[in-house]
Amino acid sequence: MLQVVNVAVRAVVIALVGFFTFATRSTGAGYEAVQIAAFAIAVPLIGSWTIAENSLGRGDRYEPLVPYGLGLISLICGAAYELPSGGPMLALCFMASLSAGRRLPPARAWIVPALGVAGVAAAGLLDHSGIWESIGYATVLLPPATVLGNNIRVHRVDAERSAELLAKAEHLREEQAQVATLQERARIAREIHDVLAHSLGALGLQIELIRAVLTDSGDVPHAVELLDQAHRMATNGLGETRQAVHALRGETLPLPDGLADLSVAHQRRHRAPVSFEVTGEPRPLPPDAGLAITRTAQEALVNTAKHAPHQPVAMRLDYTGDGTSLVVTSHLADGGRNGRDPGLSTVNSGYGLTGLRERLLLLRGTLSAGRRGGDWVVEATVPR
Repeated sequence: MLQVVNVAVRAVVIALVGFFTFATRSTGAGYEAVQIAAFAIAVPLIGSWTIAENSLGRGDRYEPLVPYGLGLISLICGAAYELPSGGPMLALCFMASLSAGRRLPPARAWIVPALGVAGVAAAGLLDHSGIWESIGYATVLLPPATVLGNNIRVHRVDAERSAELLAKAEHLREEQAQVATLQERARIAREIHDVLAHSLGALGLQIELIRAVLTDSGDVPHAVELLDQAHRMATNGLGETRQAVHALRGETLPLPDGLADLSVAHQRRHRAPVSFEVTGEPRPLPPDAGLAITRTAQEALVNTAKHAPHQPVAMRLDYTGDGTSLVVTSHLADGGRNGRDPGLSTVNSGYGLTGLRERLLLLRGTLSAGRRGGDWVVEATVPR
């Protein structure tokens, strides 16, 4: 749109200058011929300059000739301006100086108005009539035109840079949105994995026990009792799934209350004594940190039921100045003499440990699991 307006304005200026050039009669025919010749030379140069200027930025091979064309227009029209009826030619010098400021670096742009003033001075030396007045008019008009064009160029460059920065900012926002989406997907995947690993792991252990009771002793009443427990486990697993959904929405119980519920549920389900204590001053934790500690407790309890059934378990939640840590200590059935370590794997073939470590690493936390005498100790820590 701006290019169309620019071309239209130039066409109007050229038409007006041409009208005054051909319609006005000077006192000397020689002067008329010189003025018409100057106009005839300037118009094709202006047309070529306009075409080349509108192609800037598209690799036009004639772009380097634009400064020379502007300088030649300014020089010729400046000389024609000094003629008795050549006043309108100064408008073409003004256009060339304005365009030089818009398109050329300042050091080169000033050459164009200087050539215009030089053309006025050279023609004035030949005529010796009103030379200083003509030079004064040219000096007053042409340099300010270059200054105005330079200001337009600066504003255009700033606008282009602003548009580029806005495009980069928009692209960055899109990338951030994609990263946030991927992070949320990973978070949901970890939640689904951890809930299913815990619930299905415990249910798998219960089914194995029922199978052993039926095949080894044929104790149907005991198997029915165990089936009732398995049913309760499935119901509890559904409840844990709902809790996970609430957790994804940020609707979680205070961490001590949630761990206390896990302790009671494990003791009731597996008939193993579980102690739970809290040290330090409880404080709210970010949802991700609370979930990481909760999932660690669930994973540790499932592994305890699998590798050390009916053995006592001690859970301790420590609030310190540096962070929050959970320590789950389970007594090994044989005191650890058989050399077998329970690890942290459940029915998911070891992905429990990987998932927990990934979850804690995202929070700059740590996870450790290992033998301490006759106990197996799992410890998870998140910084404050």
